Amino acid sequence: MPRYKLTIEYDGTPFVGWQRQTNGFSVQEAIEIAIEAFSGEAVRTQTAGRTDAGVHARGQVAHFDLERDWDPFRVSEALNYHLKPHPIAILDCQLVGEEFEARFSAKARHYRYLILNRRARPALEADKVWHVAVPLDEKAMHEAAQTILGRHDFTTFRSAQCQANSPLRTLDRLDVKREGDLVIIEASARAFLHHQVRSMTGSLKLVGEGRWPVSGLRAALDAQDRSKCGAMAPSSGLYLMAIDY
Repeated sequence: MPRYKLTIEYDGTPFVGWQRQTNGFSVQEAIEIAIEAFSGEAVRTQTAGRTDAGVHARGQVAHFDLERDWDPFRVSEALNYHLKPHPIAILDCQLVGEEFEARFSAKARHYRYLILNRRARPALEADKVWHVAVPLDEKAMHEAAQTILGRHDFTTFRSAQCQANSPLRTLDRLDVKREGDLVIIEASARAFLHHQVRSMTGSLKLVGEGRWPVSGLRAALDAQDRSKCGAMAPSSGLYLMAIDY
């Protein structure tokens, strides 16, 4: 049975997230409907990361199996046709071996968070950034971010609904930089806890505002206490950028 690997881009604004849910339309449901439309087969896709409602993707990865052996280019073209008018694009489709798993074969996940840091609200990027009007010190934010790299108990930055068996994670990268009015946060790890990136971002904002010292982020981490986390950043600024295999 052929297995297909998809690389997917989407605007998460109109969806309840990646995963099929009873309370609204999901990215997964849109793609599975498109697969059935061209192939006649009802399948379930498996993904590398279940993004939440409003979270975007530039390099999400999913896999699925079909009975028929289709040319990957024809699969991507057919899916892009049937996905219209949803804001979802199949960037690439490849045939892979049956041992490939979008989730479990992943070696690293890369996220980006965008903060629009200016007084004026966004006119063109309302659902694509977090608007923060107070000036942020991105250098202090970056300095604080470096203090929590490595393997730690990330309970402070973990959702209460997180289903992971352990709060231990290895954070490989957490960089903060500015490009004009944009403060950009780049995070990389083999795996993240539920809401970890948005939680770390919300706490970094407090450092950038001067409400926390640079040492405050590490102090919050070491507390291993969710109540010590800053207010979680909204989903609108978060992007799943790429998955390494």
